[in-house]
Amino acid sequence: MKPSTAYLFAVAGASFWGFTGLFVQNMYRYNIEPGQVVALRMAGSALILFLAVALVRPYLLKVRWYDLPHFIGLGVGSIALFNWCYFTVMDEASLSIAVVLLYTSPVFVALISRFVFKEKITINKLAAIGLTIAGCVLVAGLFPGGAGGLSLAALMIGLLSGLCCGLYSILGKFVTPKYHSITITAYTMLTGGLVMVPFSGLLANEEAIQEPMMWAYGLGGILLSTIAAYILFTIGLKYIESGKAAILSTVEPMVAIVIGVVAFGDKLSGWQGIGIVLIFSAVVLSIYSRPGKFRKKRGSRQKKLQNEWEKKPGEDV
Repeated sequence: MKPSTAYLFAVAGASFWGFTGLFVQNMYRYNIEPGQVVALRMAGSALILFLAVALVRPYLLKVRWYDLPHFIGLGVGSIALFNWCYFTVMDEASLSIAVVLLYTSPVFVALISRFVFKEKITINKLAAIGLTIAGCVLVAGLFPGGAGGLSLAALMIGLLSGLCCGLYSILGKFVTPKYHSITITAYTMLTGGLVMVPFSGLLANEEAIQEPMMWAYGLGGILLSTIAAYILFTIGLKYIESGKAAILSTVEPMVAIVIGVVAFGDKLSGWQGIGIVLIFSAVVLSIYSRPGKFRKKRGSRQKKLQNEWEKKPGEDV
């Protein structure tokens, strides 16, 4: 595949991720709660993925039983929780602010990688952390007036969405060397859905589940901003560098903010606009601050895990 075509796939996938808020905001019209949206999205994605993979490449559904805790961590501790936080801020504040706070995740990844993978804290990373803090203060409306356009609870939930989103790339390192990306996605959605459906109260929300349009928006979010987005971005990721792919993924919040302003009338002050620029600048600094030494070490670890996987007998689930 030509690089230009790969870039197109990656940008298209990231853009489709940006449409998540369009579907979710419309689902809120039918008295559905954030946790129920997460449950529907994860369970629906798992059902479609498992059916499709079982028909086309059933061997991709085989996993080792001792890797199940990693999938549970990815599905529940990362995807389910970060989606709940993301949708909660979207409901309480606005789509634009929710997506900006979500995109603090690269900074959290940089901090966690310092302790988990012994990655150095560079000047770029320190600058990124400072820009993120300043950006969050401006986006939350804590400066210059101090009135606080965003509640402290919403701000903390928004930052938690960034932390949980960042955990996916950390926890995912333990299974990505051993499984196909579709396998990881399918089991991640399955474990998250199995936990979220019973506890979310989705099945008891008769008012919402009896609305055909709620299901239409839900299906659109599953097919376009979950499955299609993931597949397109993954195709592009195969042919371009991970750093460039990460930069291209910033198309997602740009699309989400445009949708928030155009479709839902989100209004951002000048100071909030400056805060958004600071946070995006922090994202770029986080991406460019990854040293080659770390990438080499990570590659060696993945190769070692791959060799162990190939040597061990099949203990499939």
